[in-house]
Amino acid sequence: MSALMNGRKMKQTTKVSEKSIEQKLVQQIKKNKGMALKLVSPGCAGVPDRLILFFPGKCAFVEVKEKGKKPRKLQLKRHEQLRQMGFKVFVLDDEEQIEGIIKEVLNESKNDV
Repeated sequence: MSALMNGRKMKQTTKVSEKSIEQKLVQQIKKNKGMALKLVSPGCAGVPDRLILFFPGKCAFVEVKEKGKKPRKLQLKRHEQLRQMGFKVFVLDDEEQIEGIIKEVLNESKNDV
């Protein structure tokens, strides 16, 4: 897709929404026989968007962002708290990262936690 600007062809970038990235994550987790639970935590702001679960007992948290967006300060604080407890926390802002996240969680050995 291109547009003309001052007589020149300009490439238009397609904005990928947080919602579409999250939907793709859920699809890929299900395809890999896992679950991607939506987290809602009243009274505890800043928790990641999804808890992903795989057999046997493998889990991680995923914060989904619009492409190029970064987590807020409070979200980063929550991520660090979860990591200090031994959980994996990922920030996902590109569909291309999904496969790597799944592989990292599935390849996690019991000694990693």
